[in-house]
Amino acid sequence: MEVAPYLLFLGNCKEAFEFYEKALGGKLDMMTFSQAPDTSQIPAAMLNQVIHARLASGNSVIMGSDCPPDRYTKPQGFSVSVSTADPAETERVFNALVQGGQVQMPLAQTFWSAKFGALQDKFGISWMVNCTQAAQAA
Repeated sequence: MEVAPYLLFLGNCKEAFEFYEKALGGKLDMMTFSQAPDTSQIPAAMLNQVIHARLASGNSVIMGSDCPPDRYTKPQGFSVSVSTADPAETERVFNALVQGGQVQMPLAQTFWSAKFGALQDKFGISWMVNCTQAAQAA
């Protein structure tokens, strides 16, 4: 079984996933609504929007798409969690994802890890960035 977050956007999925690709690395695949086998029921305004995006980075995957405006709801009540094994990589990922966004919890050592922080990116998605390396005793 594979469980992966599927993020919905209001017309800016392409921009978001290109941003995530730069921040997280990996392989990005995207398709627009215009690439669907039957576009007769798709509003013209959505044809160039993303019907499916998939970013595979390491053993993880995040997916997403643009959503018709009447079906879109603001993201809330969840965070996408990213874990790295190296404190420097944790810091790099955190700093990349927070560009244009807002820090919710500054990146710092915690009792469970060398570094942990929380943020909301410029697309309204909440992230938790964690280093799996244990915290050093003070």
